[in-house]
Amino acid sequence: MPTNKSVSKAPITQFVNCRILRDHKLQREDLWVREGRILDPEKLFFDEEGYADQRVDCEGLIIAPGFIDVQINGGYGIDFSQATSNVRGGVALVAKKILEHGVTSFLPTLVTSPPNIYHKVLSEVKVHSGGMEGAGVLGCHLEGPFISLEKKGAHPEQYLRSFQSGGMLDLIETYGTLDNVAMVTLAPELPNSEKVVRELSQRGITVSLGHSVANLSQAEEAVQNGASFITHLFNAMLPFHHRDPGIVGLLTSDQVPQDRTVFYGMIADGIHTNSAALRIAHRAHPTGLVLVTDAITAMGLPPGRHTLGQQVIEIQGLHAYVAGTKTLSGSIATMDMCVRHFKQASGCSVEEALEAASLHPAQLLGITRCKGTLDYGADAGDTHTHTPKVSDCKGPLD
Repeated sequence: MPTNKSVSKAPITQFVNCRILRDHKLQREDLWVREGRILDPEKLFFDEEGYADQRVDCEGLIIAPGFIDVQINGGYGIDFSQATSNVRGGVALVAKKILEHGVTSFLPTLVTSPPNIYHKVLSEVKVHSGGMEGAGVLGCHLEGPFISLEKKGAHPEQYLRSFQSGGMLDLIETYGTLDNVAMVTLAPELPNSEKVVRELSQRGITVSLGHSVANLSQAEEAVQNGASFITHLFNAMLPFHHRDPGIVGLLTSDQVPQDRTVFYGMIADGIHTNSAALRIAHRAHPTGLVLVTDAITAMGLPPGRHTLGQQVIEIQGLHAYVAGTKTLSGSIATMDMCVRHFKQASGCSVEEALEAASLHPAQLLGITRCKGTLDYGADAGDTHTHTPKVSDCKGPLD
């Protein structure tokens, strides 16, 4: 039998006295990590005759999969929709800071912007793994400009676009490239959108429905064509109506293909969505709920005026408004805040709250082989030396 050193000379870390989230339950088990991967202790013991080089006493705390934020516009003074002279440095700063809040992977999100912004920023933001230096980038989320004028929210009207050239050509003209793009939010009622939804889905890009006045049948058609996500449910879409529930109706639609799941983003900051609405969505479709921050430049900064793309945003308390209006414009919430508020407001279990920020976004993006779980072989921090964040879940999560 070989020793563990014959398989790899990398040190093995054993986390003890912890509760780990596995198979939808918090279990009192040790967690073994080597070279940024979670080990199967049975194979380690019996096949390698391996042992731990170091042990970490977690003192009863929870180890959960790293959080994944699929909608984050920036933070700490950085606006992803600004073509600065150091786009990569800005993304790196946010990536470093959000590690403190349990986020180990994210989609830098660009709101509706002129083409030159997309061309500049998208050429600078590359997919890469995370580690001690910061959370990993899974690709960009392009929220707009192919959205509804009526439900534009904080998106600047002058840069909204339709699919005038028939679909994909419009996307390439606007974005410049689809390399390193992981998600696109669009309004499915726009003419020629069905072609775009199909093509993006075939390319492995997640299509999200949002900032839209689509009725339920239009939303169902988009899902049948490949759409799989709803951008910030309830916000910037038609309100629920019993004769036509609109996009919200996808949560219980019988027209969604049986082998498919429609996921939906929720900004659980206590501002964007009333707690009763949060409970309705969760109880109707608990396995589809994905927590997002929708955080803007001002996350981590004091009240005042900041930017979101081409708009000026004013922070008043915990609210972010388009300056001079009462139009909400993203949030200043961190992901751990959203997890705690979601648990408190919905009455869900600790496990459900944690999975809404980890497992569900990983399922949405199709990356559960390596992220969103603590299964054997999954990522344990994205580097050889960085270990999973031990989340102190006292207070609302205990």
